[in-house]
Amino acid sequence: ICEVIDMNIIRTEKAPGAIGPYFSYTVGGLVFTSGQIPVDPATGAVAEGIAAQADQSCRNVGAILELGVGFDKVVKTTCFLADIADFAAFNEVYARYFTSKPARSCVAVKDLPKGVLCEIEAIAEA
Repeated sequence: ICEVIDMNIIRTEKAPGAIGPYFSYTVGGLVFTSGQIPVDPATGAVAEGIAAQADQSCRNVGAILELGVGFDKVVKTTCFLADIADFAAFNEVYARYFTSKPARSCVAVKDLPKGVLCEIEAIAEA
């Protein structure tokens, strides 16, 4: 179940819970997802390899977008990679989900939470 609660906070059991003081929100006709790392919400496990991690991160974003919004309504994403050498493999998975080709930034960062290889955040039209 995906629901909007007080203050337009979005919570779903289909995406992992926040590991810090933040939420995903809907406001002003837009949905803002918090960064989604590749944690399986059912088990807490992190898959091995960039392709599997990119897939789980995309599925976690999709779970938040289930509020009647889909990947086709995403207008902007920001993607973080632990290693820019994973860019091509990440793109291959990302392209299967974000078929409308929203605006995007993709950067390499020094570290990501839980030592994962990627993180994705999105903004979508509600």
